[in-house]
Amino acid sequence: MTLEEQLKHKIDFKTKPPGALGLLEELALQIGQIQNTLTPELKNPTLLVFAADHGLTDEGISSFPKEVTWQMVMNFVAGGAAINVFCRQNGINLKVVDAGVDFDFPEGIPVINAKIARGTRNMRREPAMTLEECAAAIQKGRELVKLEVAGGCNIIGFGEMGIGNTSASSLLMHRFLDIPIEECTGSGTGMRGEQLTHKMQILKKVSEKYDPKTPEETLAAFGGLEIGMMVGAMLEARDQQMILLIDGFIATAAALTAIRINPEVRENCVFCHSSDERGHRLMLQNMNARPMLQLNLRLGEGTGAALALPLVQAAVNFLNEMASFETSGVANKD
Repeated sequence: MTLEEQLKHKIDFKTKPPGALGLLEELALQIGQIQNTLTPELKNPTLLVFAADHGLTDEGISSFPKEVTWQMVMNFVAGGAAINVFCRQNGINLKVVDAGVDFDFPEGIPVINAKIARGTRNMRREPAMTLEECAAAIQKGRELVKLEVAGGCNIIGFGEMGIGNTSASSLLMHRFLDIPIEECTGSGTGMRGEQLTHKMQILKKVSEKYDPKTPEETLAAFGGLEIGMMVGAMLEARDQQMILLIDGFIATAAALTAIRINPEVRENCVFCHSSDERGHRLMLQNMNARPMLQLNLRLGEGTGAALALPLVQAAVNFLNEMASFETSGVANKD
């Protein structure tokens, strides 16, 4: 039998009706195939939170000022954010990466300095990144994942912080999936009414301004430094046969971009939740992704990925520890 067939047999002959553990059974099969084993294990789960600023905030597309980006990074460092709480709860190593924050962080604080630039440019006027900056962000993301692999990590989650990054993600989704920008754009940090209408009008003008041909060109035109770094990290994580925990709207837009560069990335992605951001549900549907949780989250930071980890562990544990009909003495159905 192939490994896939062996895994399906092992799952189906646990002491339960076939399919009774639902999505956990699909997850166990996926993880076994990622790790190429009948007895997978999770090692040193790590969550990387990439932070960067966005020049498009100059156009009033967020209800929060860009200073909130660096202030939230300092909150991460102080251990006071939601992602800190959930990572502590679930034994996840949390690492914060300055991919492109428009701020000089004090020396000695636990922030990984990977700054490519002090934020992206205002894409209403020029591409968010040059191709060189975009390539540098992708490469740095790859390097950071290699360091985690060297430390024994085989499951990695992705989070972000960046005022304006829902707009960048909406544009990437719009371009890659050919969905009208209105359907890709939500409230982000809480925009409503005229504010949201203004945001959509700006994004439509930005989309009409550029005609990129490749995934990398699309990322450079519309993306963010933290999104580019996540893309590189996801590409490398796939190459290293890791489990990828994909968080909300922005992380999923990064995954969509990585999949356009290397379609095999999709096989390693565990989509952790469906957020309350309008475009996220539609993006997941178009990617044929079944999210594990529906909690109406719209925070980012990697919070959905951190919350989903115990379920990923449960899938591995039932596969490894649950008795089978062959060994338990429990009668199987005829």
